[in-house]
Amino acid sequence: MAQISNASARWEGELKSGAGTVSTGSGAVNGVPYDFGKRFEGAEGANPEELIGAAHAGCYAMALSGDLGKAGFKPERIDVQAQVTLDFVEGKPTVTAVHLDVAARVPDASEAAFKEAAEGAKAGCPISRLLKAEITLAARLE
Repeated sequence: MAQISNASARWEGELKSGAGTVSTGSGAVNGVPYDFGKRFEGAEGANPEELIGAAHAGCYAMALSGDLGKAGFKPERIDVQAQVTLDFVEGKPTVTAVHLDVAARVPDASEAAFKEAAEGAKAGCPISRLLKAEITLAARLE
């Protein structure tokens, strides 16, 4: 059975002078503001790429824990940092890369077993797979 999660965004105004908010259906993220400066000019605050990074880091940590468990290990701690690169490709802003930096405490795991689980989790976590997924759209004017 599919699990459906919801999120929303509202943008008001033009690209450079406008502003928006993002929220999640659960309320964990609620009305977080973002704007052009935060996204493209390095101003402090949230942006969509940062939220993708948080989602990817969280998803990857869970996937790695699962893969280590399947290999017979019990991880004590998994810390993941995600670095999402937004660059311009053919004049359009594009997410060009995500780098995951993981440090874990896994008693009795060899380096080889850990690396195998880490690579498997990178390929198999739902957010890694999302970045290759089909995107569908329903659009309407009000």
